[in-house]
Amino acid sequence: MPRGAPGPVAAECRAGRPGRPGTGPCDTPDVPLNELDERIVHALAADARRSYADIGAEVGLSAPAVKRRVDRLLAAGAITGFTVRVDPAALGWQTEALVELYCRHNTSPSDIRRGLARYPEVASASTVTGEADAVVQVFASDVRHFEQVLERIAGEPFVTRTKSVLVLSPLLRRYGAGAPD
Repeated sequence: MPRGAPGPVAAECRAGRPGRPGTGPCDTPDVPLNELDERIVHALAADARRSYADIGAEVGLSAPAVKRRVDRLLAAGAITGFTVRVDPAALGWQTEALVELYCRHNTSPSDIRRGLARYPEVASASTVTGEADAVVQVFASDVRHFEQVLERIAGEPFVTRTKSVLVLSPLLRRYGAGAPD
């Protein structure tokens, strides 16, 4: 069995920040970003380990001013955390799939989120337009493991059917924030 989970998305979305609407990673932030905030966020998205002094030199602010802005963006929910990006294969997750979920007609997004949150193999899940109700990104150790996960997901009470595709080669992954400069 692979070590760790491919991503914290499901757990973060489930947890949110109690009593603070608009501040969970699945909510819209309460504060719009101005140009300076966007530049700071882009710098952190490219390398969250950069010092405030280094970012300040890039954007024309002192280190304490950058820290105050980052703290404000964290409190407002515009920045939801700092993380490391790990190649899923390094953790033993060799197989990636995208699964379309088709749900019973009165299934809410929170029901889907709650149902999928218990699967460490689920890296992300989103409601979508079109015929499917949601698309789920799944990582597994191999095809057999993926099949077991798919069977468990398909057995959820809110799921009527699934449609899946295996990823052969990821062509492009963007981890930055917002539109490119």
